[in-house]
Amino acid sequence: MENMYFIGLDIGTTSTKAVVFTKEGAVKGVGNVDYPLHVPKPSWAEQDPKEIFTAGIKALKQAIAASGVSRQEIGGIGVSSAMHSLIAVDGDGELLTNSIIWADNRSVTQTERLKQDGTGHRIYLATGTPIHPMSPLTKLIWMREEDPDTYRRAAKFISIKEYVIHRLYRQYVVDYSIASATGLFNLERLDWDEEALRLAGITAGQLSEAVPTTHILRGMETRFADEIGIDPDTPFVVGASDGVLANLGVGAISKGQVAITIGTSGAVRTVVPKPMTDPKGRTFCYLLTEDHWVIGGPTNNGGLMLRWFRDEFSWPEVEKARQLGIDPYDVMIQAAKDVPAGAEGLLFLPFLSGERAPYWNANARGSFFGVSLHHKREHFIRAVLEGILFSVYSVGIALRDLAGPASEIRASGGFARSAEWRQIMSDMFGYEVTVPQSHESSGFGAAVLAMKAVGAIDRLEDVQVRIPIAERHQPDLQRSETYIELFYLYERVYHKLVEEFSLIAEFQRRGRIQQDRT
Repeated sequence: MENMYFIGLDIGTTSTKAVVFTKEGAVKGVGNVDYPLHVPKPSWAEQDPKEIFTAGIKALKQAIAASGVSRQEIGGIGVSSAMHSLIAVDGDGELLTNSIIWADNRSVTQTERLKQDGTGHRIYLATGTPIHPMSPLTKLIWMREEDPDTYRRAAKFISIKEYVIHRLYRQYVVDYSIASATGLFNLERLDWDEEALRLAGITAGQLSEAVPTTHILRGMETRFADEIGIDPDTPFVVGASDGVLANLGVGAISKGQVAITIGTSGAVRTVVPKPMTDPKGRTFCYLLTEDHWVIGGPTNNGGLMLRWFRDEFSWPEVEKARQLGIDPYDVMIQAAKDVPAGAEGLLFLPFLSGERAPYWNANARGSFFGVSLHHKREHFIRAVLEGILFSVYSVGIALRDLAGPASEIRASGGFARSAEWRQIMSDMFGYEVTVPQSHESSGFGAAVLAMKAVGAIDRLEDVQVRIPIAERHQPDLQRSETYIELFYLYERVYHKLVEEFSLIAEFQRRGRIQQDRT
């Protein structure tokens, strides 16, 4: 195993990436293939599974070719995948639907119904998946009620990872990690939950066989193995979800270590030794291994909010960046750098696409609060940067309540490339923020899990010596006090607008507001 290389295959929302790593974590080769998001109706979000499968094959082929590694030197492939996707297939494995992804909100009505009668909270406590339109459970209920023909024709309901595995190996298996994010999987029994299945109206036979995250597959379809450039019997480790593998990939798997990822969306996560749910329903609980459970929460509105502001309002910064030949985001963040913490009283609630943790409110909408005549565009940019971080800070508060205070925050994702934005995070949380040298967190986590599965490493904790820290940020405690004060107001504003969020969301969906006007 000394001279073997391991591949992390990361099936993401916007692209699939394959990375060839040494055992020490050095990158030898990368392949990346993008694919589109399809929005056939308002609040729907789908992707074509065939496009994603093809992207995976291409990404693996690119990464291996770029690495110069021979097929005999590949010790294993581990797979990371986005959570919460749902695909219906017939008895021959043919697609009946696209992949309905985490960002899809079509099951809002079904979600609210589960929340109102207490059933949803009971299912959450058993499965660890919050009741939200992202959940395959609510999507299945929607399909039964709104698309009964497809629902009746479906022989299996699977995720995008299961679709890829079935194409490669002709087996329907799902790792415990992806299963634990469906709302259908009992955390204590590590099996499909009977009450959740009854709610969805399906049987365990319509779902894949659930297996540990270190489960190894061999015997890949020869035509695909040849195209990729590997031996068909190369160990293919089913792996886990991208969220829990991001923690592993940045080395945040010990008590007190918190991983924060901000890419298009955001997430805050920490590892605990056994399943842990929140009586208030604010957080998820997903499996990494049977001894490593990841609790935390995802936010819908990460870097996507900054891109929205760039595209709609920051044309001067975009033009300046074009003239200088640099990234527009760098210009925007520099413009905000000289604005005091708190943007001189301008708050941004970044809920342009609803919100997941800790509120789990698909009807939440974005707001600028406190706008005054002295506020300029750079204040709004600063408020957007801070608003995104307030949303992840609110998840951090829930984690502190459950697992105790943090000792370290490890940052990853696109935002981690900005020293200024990382410093705002350190100031807001009041903790040191460290940045691992590699940004390939989920992919490296998948590769590490493959190493563990084939015996190349003894413990997952061994990953920590393979992750050098590139940057460290210490909090400014005076600015921390400012953010604590403003976060209190941020939460007050959110809770005061909950009813109004529902009304405006209804107007956006239907063009009218139904309410008692007497």
